Amino acid sequence: MQATQHAEPRLESADESAGESAHSTAAHGTDGTDPDAQYDFMVVSNRLPVDRCSPDEPGCEDGWRRSPGGLVTALAPMMAKTDGAWVGWHGAPDEHLQPFSHGGIDLVPVQLSTHDIELFYEGFSNATLWPLYHDVIAPPEFHRKWWDSYRKVNRRFADAVIHHAAAGATVWVQDYQLQLVPKMLREARPDLKIGFFNHIPFPPPEIFAQLPWRRAIIDGLLGADLVGFQRSSDAGNFMRSARRFLGASVKQQQVHVKGSDGQTTHIARAQAFPISIDVKQISELAQKPEIIERAQQIRRDLGNPKTILLGVDRLDYTKGIRHRLKAYEELLADGKVTVEGATLIQVASPSRERVEQYRLLREEVEGTVGHINGTYDTMQNTAVRYLHHSYPIEEMVALYLAADVMLVTALRDGMNLVAKEYVTARTKNDGALVLSEFAGAADQLKQALLMNPHDIDGLKDTIMRAVDMQPAEAARRMRAMRKQILDHDVDLWSSDFLNALKEKVVRDDS
Repeated sequence: MQATQHAEPRLESADESAGESAHSTAAHGTDGTDPDAQYDFMVVSNRLPVDRCSPDEPGCEDGWRRSPGGLVTALAPMMAKTDGAWVGWHGAPDEHLQPFSHGGIDLVPVQLSTHDIELFYEGFSNATLWPLYHDVIAPPEFHRKWWDSYRKVNRRFADAVIHHAAAGATVWVQDYQLQLVPKMLREARPDLKIGFFNHIPFPPPEIFAQLPWRRAIIDGLLGADLVGFQRSSDAGNFMRSARRFLGASVKQQQVHVKGSDGQTTHIARAQAFPISIDVKQISELAQKPEIIERAQQIRRDLGNPKTILLGVDRLDYTKGIRHRLKAYEELLADGKVTVEGATLIQVASPSRERVEQYRLLREEVEGTVGHINGTYDTMQNTAVRYLHHSYPIEEMVALYLAADVMLVTALRDGMNLVAKEYVTARTKNDGALVLSEFAGAADQLKQALLMNPHDIDGLKDTIMRAVDMQPAEAARRMRAMRKQILDHDVDLWSSDFLNALKEKVVRDDS
């Protein structure tokens, strides 16, 4: 089954329209990339879509390889088609790089110091905004020096765009680390077409109210012409906050932004654009003989259990890993599953390990896994195979094929692309997806087994429904979910957003 393809409008860079190619493969700006090049299309995110690597590592090209992760997975295919430029930090503090190219994309590095990483990234972005936007599952911290750093770093990103954006360029800013950039761009370059996409949830006003700098954040986002969210409820939360904290005039999906004179300067629209995946890549990998064989080898290595359950997450407190382990342990204790008949594979990729809450989470998860295995393991069988690693996409697809049940138990999640990857990989329409209703993917994958991860008894019942599901029901559910994803792939997501950004807004000040 092939992915539906969607044509992406070609956006030429200033270099290309002049008949010059800035593309090369050197890593440190020695590849001939013009450090002052201007572009008609730019993506801006906290990180560039590349990581440093050793030349002998698979996929390494001149010291760089494409980064894993949802944002890069979503945007890299579209960027490779547009010949635009991507602005972001290259991953090494206290190092200055000139613009360079990799994989057909021009890259504009933004320099961040060790101090910036501590205050802007680990501090305000991930210890203030992240827990606040995820329904305060963990308590957010509010420190003025973190906020000062957040403003300064956002200014640095905005300045990089201002320098490289051609007249009338389209700029697409990504995610919660850069919420002040849209207004900074609008003030300096009103000629730009500015889009912003928030990849994580946006909290209701009652929670957002806790943020001391709530007005500045809303004001920053309203610098965009179009603010995109994963779910309609997130867009609604944002518009309610704009009305409540700025007194903005909100009409349907439009926020009328007023200047200091009280007159409307522009209209910012807010709406949902659920992100998706590169379904063609996943589908093709799932049908490769060597990956199918690898999936079978995984099952053999685990002793060919009747049921393999799989969890794949960043090690983050929002993912509900502890709830999942608790439910599974109780199922073992109840005798509903046995270590001889079932194995849980938990992939927990390292995440923000310098942040205290994440260190504590890792200790708790690893302690729980050790307790479960110490209680239920036999010489031949392991209850939980815990893997604290990141894996290439080929290995992930093999895991998706090996698993009979996928467990996505997020307590709050903007989308969760793992759920969509699992469904896409099930080309034979088998397997079962247990999906939290608090993940954005639940809006699209309505045929999954939806549950509330806070309800441990309900989670246990849902897991057993998945384990015991008859093949005909599994095929019916999986077929419907695969159709939804194949018809709404990442190309459609990006083209839908960019087409909406280009639409002219009819102003109604009545």
